[in-house]
Amino acid sequence: MKNVKSKQDLVDIKSNIRLSQFATPLFEFSGACSGCGETPYVKLVSQLFGDRQMVANATGCSSIWGGPAATSPYNVNAEGKGPAWANSLFEDNAEHGLGMHFGQKAIRDRLAALTTDLIASTSNAAVKEAGQAWLDTMADGKANADATKAYVAALEAAGEGKDILAEKEYLAKKSVWIFGGDGWAYDIGFGGVDHVLASGNDINIFVFDTEVYSNTGGQASKASNIGQVAQFAAAGKEVKKKSLAE
Repeated sequence: MKNVKSKQDLVDIKSNIRLSQFATPLFEFSGACSGCGETPYVKLVSQLFGDRQMVANATGCSSIWGGPAATSPYNVNAEGKGPAWANSLFEDNAEHGLGMHFGQKAIRDRLAALTTDLIASTSNAAVKEAGQAWLDTMADGKANADATKAYVAALEAAGEGKDILAEKEYLAKKSVWIFGGDGWAYDIGFGGVDHVLASGNDINIFVFDTEVYSNTGGQASKASNIGQVAQFAAAGKEVKKKSLAE
């Protein structure tokens, strides 16, 4: 059949949670434990942002089901685009994600400068228009995706901007995510989490709060609730759960 459209071409899949499930998941068939409460959220994030998603992942359960040996649950769409995933340590994963953000920002800032120069020097109206549209949407992930496609097509058709095309994979705005469990976010990596949040940069932090150190056998953590029985808290945890939001 020709010109067959997917459901996500027919409806605004990002208008609400229910319609989002028509989008192709870019996270499937993980090695998570049966009934895992973490992976459904990762699947949803991949449906909404997976085609331009970068993930800094803290060691823990999310690295076990996220990057098992020889396989990967992260996949790509029909255009060959999917999440870029890298694992880091408990103590520096937030900074790792911040580095991802600044790395792609530095490249995009350079591409913006090259685009500004090209617009000023080229006589090609299509390149001027597409380049300006790309500049105008740099901070808007959805709009910038379409503007990037049009800009790349204009450059290739005109045979211009070879230095820009050499790094065309960085033209589209990336959605940077930092994944990790409560052992990382509440405890070992909390300083980094606080630093990233305080920086005010456009970065998303997703905490898989299992309220216990799941990957190392179920010890009490700062996310465990008062009275909760766990390893190292056999009589019930004596202090209340830390309020990460506060």
